[in-house]
Amino acid sequence: MQRYKCIISYDGSGFSGYQVQPNKRTVQKELEAVLAKMHKGDSVKVTGSGRTDAGVHAKGQVIHFESPLLIPEEKWEVALNSMLPEDISVLAVIKVDASFHARFDAFGKEYRYVLYLSSIRDPFQRNYACRYPYPLNLGLMKEASKYFLGTHDFTSFCAAKTEVKEKIRTIETIDFIMEDNYLTLRFVGNGFLYNMVRILVGTLLAVGSGDMKPEEIPGILEKRDRRFAGKTAPANGLYLWEVHYEENN
Repeated sequence: MQRYKCIISYDGSGFSGYQVQPNKRTVQKELEAVLAKMHKGDSVKVTGSGRTDAGVHAKGQVIHFESPLLIPEEKWEVALNSMLPEDISVLAVIKVDASFHARFDAFGKEYRYVLYLSSIRDPFQRNYACRYPYPLNLGLMKEASKYFLGTHDFTSFCAAKTEVKEKIRTIETIDFIMEDNYLTLRFVGNGFLYNMVRILVGTLLAVGSGDMKPEEIPGILEKRDRRFAGKTAPANGLYLWEVHYEENN
């Protein structure tokens, strides 16, 4: 039995998230259905580096699965892509040691959130960027973002219904990339809680619009209470960009 690591991308618009859910279309369900066909009806479990919500996209999600089929890596890629729906693409298939785990071996992730700063709706971007038609003070947003860097308890910046007990995370980088009418916020850290990036974005937007001051951020972190942070930004602007592993993984 050989274990394989796959890097995949997907358009999250047509999915109810990554993880299998009853009677709903999900990325994991589509992947496992294709693998079952390749294995003559035998189920093949797919394990991802993490979940993405309905409407959230991925440029570099990582999964692993095991198979007894003797297929070269490049043939796996061709076979999977020929059978998967057009909103999922396998970018690479790599043989890995049986101990590799897509979730537990990841030491960091990069997410990006795309804002479309325009008063005019672009129907072709409605699923891939969050339109924000109001003025923003980018300088204040950058100032506020510095308070998130480092290791903190991010209880105030995750969904209240999360089941994860340990909410301490480290954010290494927050970048602001401006190109034409698009503002991309880039977050790199050792891990992110449920809805954490979307709540961070919503809070930075509150600062940029003048509804919140940068110097309020430390107090919100200390309160450890979701009610004090900004709104949860919409799912359509969020991308799981890359998952980080050690070089031998």
